[in-house]
Amino acid sequence: MPDRRRFVKGALSAAATHPLVLLFGATLTEVAHASAIVAVRVWPAQDYSRVTIETDRALEASSFLVDNPDRLVVDIQGLALDGTLKDLVSKVQPNDPYIAQVRVGQNRPGVVRLVFDLKTRVNPQVFNVAPVGNYKYRLVLDLYPAQPTDPLMAMLDEPGTQQKGEAAPAHLESEANGAAASQPQGDSHAAPQKAERSADHADEMKPAQAGVARLITVALDPGHGGEDPGATGAAGTHEKDVALAIAERVRARIDAEPNMRAMLTRDDDYFVPLNVRVQKARRVQADLFVSIHADAFVTPDARGSSVFALSESGASSSAARWLAQNENDADLIGGVNIHTRDVQLARVLLDLSTTAQISDSLKLGNAVLHELGGVNRLHKDSVEQAGFAVLKAPDIPSILVETAFISNPDEERRLNDDSYKDHLADAIVKGIKRYFAKNPPLAKTRLVS
Repeated sequence: MPDRRRFVKGALSAAATHPLVLLFGATLTEVAHASAIVAVRVWPAQDYSRVTIETDRALEASSFLVDNPDRLVVDIQGLALDGTLKDLVSKVQPNDPYIAQVRVGQNRPGVVRLVFDLKTRVNPQVFNVAPVGNYKYRLVLDLYPAQPTDPLMAMLDEPGTQQKGEAAPAHLESEANGAAASQPQGDSHAAPQKAERSADHADEMKPAQAGVARLITVALDPGHGGEDPGATGAAGTHEKDVALAIAERVRARIDAEPNMRAMLTRDDDYFVPLNVRVQKARRVQADLFVSIHADAFVTPDARGSSVFALSESGASSSAARWLAQNENDADLIGGVNIHTRDVQLARVLLDLSTTAQISDSLKLGNAVLHELGGVNRLHKDSVEQAGFAVLKAPDIPSILVETAFISNPDEERRLNDDSYKDHLADAIVKGIKRYFAKNPPLAKTRLVS
């Protein structure tokens, strides 16, 4: 026994003076300085799959792709293999579109290797995000498809879209000739759909049908998602979940209209950068952009629904400015690879927000606000304005709807009620239809149906 104690003591003494002495495959120095893993998360989605490793200090990582079969290999320095990191294996879901499985191991002293077996070829982005909000340092792995899906084609592939498209005329008269387009020469499906609509809806849309006869495309933007939960109520309700639930209801109601269709900027719990949300709307040539949120404030007594439009000359109130800053911070919280952002697009979105777009956005906002007033009390009686980054598409009327204050316990409870969410969705759709009744969509330079 004394000899054994002398051996252990000698080994520890040698480790103190010779750091090459290894302990479980790593030096004592490396173990002492290895980053502590806070959490690992996987966010699968059709757009891309995200893997996040949160630690108490920044990590260095390198990656490369391997063919036959397709694999992504990521080597992370300054990390020791532990139980939390091993949990990454169980977090990969069978329905993940891009990741079949992941293997984790200590590749060499101080370096952990992740091997992702892929279902298809990917274009990976590996980057670090600095601490923000409740997050510490994050190493983010975004696995985008090597051949991304075109959102316009995805919309056309949805069931029922082709029937709607066939109901539209093959030729749209140009705006310049000033002549109103005739009623759509629809197929046999169109007439019964219109006959089944209630009288008040028919009257509501009659002026729009006298304008350009084509499908109206509405881009719906459920705020936040994935790494970015948005605001959280006292009972633990996340804004991202409420926003998606309401947006899905709005989409169902819009898609039920014979002359309208909707596109969601996200259809599941994953993060979408602000500029990408706008890109998606522009790629499907959306006629409107409606971002859906659930408000929060520093005190729980704030309440009511609000609608916001873009401002070219500052916020309409200090509260609007504060809210816009919070919403614009979504990219920081969600985690964006700043090295891949489209600088030219960002400049367009910042500099070319036109007076005409803002004017139309205010008209849309007032129509939606009027309808929301029948469901919930209004926080303000008019549309407010501020510099929301997500509203800066220069060619699409855009509004941001704060359905209610999730920070208010009573409104949080109502936001968790399915019937209340239905009423909010009805109000948003009625507001959109009220807007188009007075502002028929113009002909597009390229058909989308």
